[in-house]
Amino acid sequence: MTAQLQITPHPYRPTPLSAFARLRRRPGAVLLDSGRPEAPGGRYDILSSDPLAVLTVDESGQVEGVPELRDLAPFDAQQALLEGLNESMTVPESELPFLGGLIGYWSYDLGYHLERVGKRARRVVTLPDSRVGLYDWALIQDHERREAWLVATPERRQQALEWLNAAPAPEAPFQLTASFAAELDRDAYLARFDAVQHYIRAGDCYQVNLAQRFSAPYRGELWSAYRRLRKATPTPFAGFMAWPSANGEQAILSLSPERFLECRNDHVETRPIKGTRPRGDTPTSDARLAAELKQSRKDRAENVMIVDLLRNDLGRRCRPGTVRVPQLCGLESYVNVHHLVSVVTGTLADGCTPLDLLAAAFPGGSITGAPKVRAMQIIDELEPSRRSVYCGSLGYVDTRGRMDTSIAIRTAVADGDRVHLWGGGGLVADSEGEAEYQETWDKIHHLMAALATEGNKE
Repeated sequence: MTAQLQITPHPYRPTPLSAFARLRRRPGAVLLDSGRPEAPGGRYDILSSDPLAVLTVDESGQVEGVPELRDLAPFDAQQALLEGLNESMTVPESELPFLGGLIGYWSYDLGYHLERVGKRARRVVTLPDSRVGLYDWALIQDHERREAWLVATPERRQQALEWLNAAPAPEAPFQLTASFAAELDRDAYLARFDAVQHYIRAGDCYQVNLAQRFSAPYRGELWSAYRRLRKATPTPFAGFMAWPSANGEQAILSLSPERFLECRNDHVETRPIKGTRPRGDTPTSDARLAAELKQSRKDRAENVMIVDLLRNDLGRRCRPGTVRVPQLCGLESYVNVHHLVSVVTGTLADGCTPLDLLAAAFPGGSITGAPKVRAMQIIDELEPSRRSVYCGSLGYVDTRGRMDTSIAIRTAVADGDRVHLWGGGGLVADSEGEAEYQETWDKIHHLMAALATEGNKE
């Protein structure tokens, strides 16, 4: 017997923060956040909790959480879990993005199970390589139409309303107990920069995305920390999810500006970002920095290299002849930075699922380099610790085959009593070491500053 999913109106709010505060302590609470009203480009917020099942992938690639799926490969297990919900639930026609399905993350480290990369880098952050929940209800806010909808079966609807009407749990203020410390000092970073340049000159690769990790101890409420980050840098592909673990709470606080893969009615889109400048202090300086970015041959070359890589990745699961580039190196401006953003589209091939596409293109080429596998091998050799969720993806895959995922840059990861941030950038033949080192700080300094704010001032 199948359950009938229903879509009912719900009070609309300009942001999802107050609604999610009521779900924060529910099991498996998740927020995919469009960053509205401050962030440009986003449209939908998706909130849920209390999944029917949670599937994780450990560092060996073993699937856990649903015993009958244990022997499957990670993406096959996730597809099987999704199909089980699809068989048990009937969904109506709707343009809403999510009508039940998977919500969670796929870490960069999941790539170790997909490509021959090696495992030289240390595993410092202990989050699973992937964690997705199977959700049969959601609150969805559409900020273009200024409407909200509760998507649930009749049996689930009453529970969800009770959770959404509950009082928010009390919060302990978030506080760093020491400053962020870099894993690499300047000389260590520059030595790795020189190693990348050697590989480029030797013909191993054209571009390598080199990053470094920063970490700090903390105490207090991570939801409070997320609200600070959101205020400091609103973005259209943000998200928050947290869960208990053996060494305390683990959580992802992502403020990503970058879409990885969207699939909607077999239409596929990816939006790689390559090329960054800070916003100026005055309209004149801001316009100068934007013009400098648009005219930068180096930044355009980085972007075009990744566009070529992603055209190839999409071509692995899209119909022949359908992959297009409707936007090449377009300028997009956010609160703290200007970016060069390209758009690559295609049509999903017959018989392929969105998870097939995600597996074929994972991890995103904009945060590896080109060629992808060789760049990933160099990253594993030169970065001292694994990236965990950083440069992986957050997002959803729903029962109709719709998917939207981010690239998890500008992302904090909490593990026990420590919070980690990463900053990186694409290196090419004409990159300059000192400038690239400074860029790893520049990209996340506003996140560090927001988390270092004294007291509960978000």
